[in-house]
Amino acid sequence: MAKIKAIRGMNDILPEQTPLWQYLEESTRSILSSYGYSEIRTPIVESTDLFCRSIGEVTDIVEKEMYTFDDRNGESLTLRPEGTASCVRACEEHGLIFNQVQRLWYTGPMFRYERPQKGRYRQFHQIGVETFGMVGPDIDTELLLLTARLWKKLGIDHAVTLQLNTLGSSEARAYYRDQLVAYLTDHVDQLDEDSKRRLTTNPLRILDSKNPQVQALLEGAPDFHACLDDESLKHFDQLKRNLESLGIPYEVNPRLVRGLDYYGRTVFEWVTDKLGAQGTVCAGGRYDGLVEQLGGRATPAVGFAMGAERLILLLEAEGSLPDRLKRQTDIFIAALGDAAEQKALSLAENLRDLVSWRLTLDCSGGSFKSKMKKADRSGARVALILGDSELEQGVVALKPLRTQDEQELVPFDKIAAVLSAEHRYFKE
Repeated sequence: MAKIKAIRGMNDILPEQTPLWQYLEESTRSILSSYGYSEIRTPIVESTDLFCRSIGEVTDIVEKEMYTFDDRNGESLTLRPEGTASCVRACEEHGLIFNQVQRLWYTGPMFRYERPQKGRYRQFHQIGVETFGMVGPDIDTELLLLTARLWKKLGIDHAVTLQLNTLGSSEARAYYRDQLVAYLTDHVDQLDEDSKRRLTTNPLRILDSKNPQVQALLEGAPDFHACLDDESLKHFDQLKRNLESLGIPYEVNPRLVRGLDYYGRTVFEWVTDKLGAQGTVCAGGRYDGLVEQLGGRATPAVGFAMGAERLILLLEAEGSLPDRLKRQTDIFIAALGDAAEQKALSLAENLRDLVSWRLTLDCSGGSFKSKMKKADRSGARVALILGDSELEQGVVALKPLRTQDEQELVPFDKIAAVLSAEHRYFKE
């Protein structure tokens, strides 16, 4: 019988990989907490209409990429392709938005039917941040500050670049859209098939085309920024001044539009040239009209999402990772003989009450030599060895595994003190 495999583009995260994921998640959680953000958790399945109304029915996501199905009651449901719409739905449903300020974050799997490749999968994971009730550029700045702080904490700040743009008001976008369509219609023979389709559905997305011929054609297109409203330009100028005063470098990219209909005014991407075609590791912007679009009252909002898989790839390539990520455990306990194995169980439990290190008790049997091989492979910094001789003396043999120090015998009642955080064996 053939073995069942994971669905293409939906990957297992194996035990040797999870420490790096946990490091990313813990680092992000720590920074968001320091800025006063609270976690929200939403279902992975929502009404299909939520994404059609928020993302836009003529976007690639809704047209081609969503996992949609009818449940037994005939209701159309969709595995969430992104997190913002779900967050807005939850906040509106539970009364968290009107006349309130909210700073929220979430993490979890998203789903899009795309051609799988490195850094882009059908089940992928995002860490998202959404803020509500703040209209000025200061909150836009805060989001960019906290992401810059995260890159520094992860050791990848040298590998990412911030790109900014403003999409102005909905009226300004509509005015520019007409100008762009008129220009491109006169040169339709120079457009690729994807751009021709977007010309009648979502023409602003053509600005973000990766086709060199289309980009060359756009050099002669009307200037987007010349069509922008004064209020949006003022907002954008203040954001740039904020970043300059805080020492956050950026590039203005007038072709940056993002792929979702709900964005307006500020949009941004953190990009890298270390991952090939999948170079965007974090992206977001303002969506001041989305809450009203989904049935709530007009509410200013801005947020972003980070692609966990891409950040993991970048961390592996460029990050300065703690040594602890290379270890399965810190202390490995090996016991030989029935009496020693029984004593090792109680010793391990007592140590877990007294020290904060990760501690693994070998329960797989085997010879002393095989146990030491397991201890070494685990990455543990010390092995605690217990046999009949040690039991008779009331001691445990402490063997350093990562230094040249000699093995020593330590009385049972002293072992916790020896394994304290200040001990030389445990210095990072």
